[in-house]
Amino acid sequence: MARYTGPKNRLARRESVDLGMKTAGSHAHAMLLRRLNVGPGQHGAKGRRRISAYGQQLREKQKAKRVYGILERQFRRYFTNALKFRGNTGATLLTQLEKRLDNVVYRLSLAPTRVMARQLVNHGHVTVNDQKVSIPSYQVALNDVITLKPKAASIPAVKKILEEKNPVIPTWLARQGIIGKIVRQPERTDVDADINEQLIVEYYSR
Repeated sequence: MARYTGPKNRLARRESVDLGMKTAGSHAHAMLLRRLNVGPGQHGAKGRRRISAYGQQLREKQKAKRVYGILERQFRRYFTNALKFRGNTGATLLTQLEKRLDNVVYRLSLAPTRVMARQLVNHGHVTVNDQKVSIPSYQVALNDVITLKPKAASIPAVKKILEEKNPVIPTWLARQGIIGKIVRQPERTDVDADINEQLIVEYYSR
């Protein structure tokens, strides 16, 4: 599957928000935070122009895509699928994104970034109910048990985050060591990313 392979800081600076692509506390993360309000490119330091309503909708959609690390075609499929459910389409969209396996690995604090979580899944380091799953977009379900293989736990960046004494784990998940579990379905309030989903709905409803 295609994926973005360019400079990660450029994406974050384009959206003026930390997209969680750099390990928190690292030198690279600190550098990003210092330049977060400076747009990318040679004219970035001159400030940002006032954008239209359409521009705001577009930027919010782009931000959501980049937070979860997916491209346009797949993101549109998530939105189309969200339309099939009763209730708030935007909230349904975000909870679908939250249930992606790579995001769950990240939210369980089994990886320092979503980028690394996706790599762990791609390389077969994660199992769901004792079955290897190497598809980052795999949708987890209630009571699924997600396990990180011991070999992956020895990777320095992973080992470091596993050693944190008080990891922040959302209440729809539970974790003990390298094993996590889906204890309930995620809700809109469980999404930690600063995303205005209504603007995304408006963008696709034009």
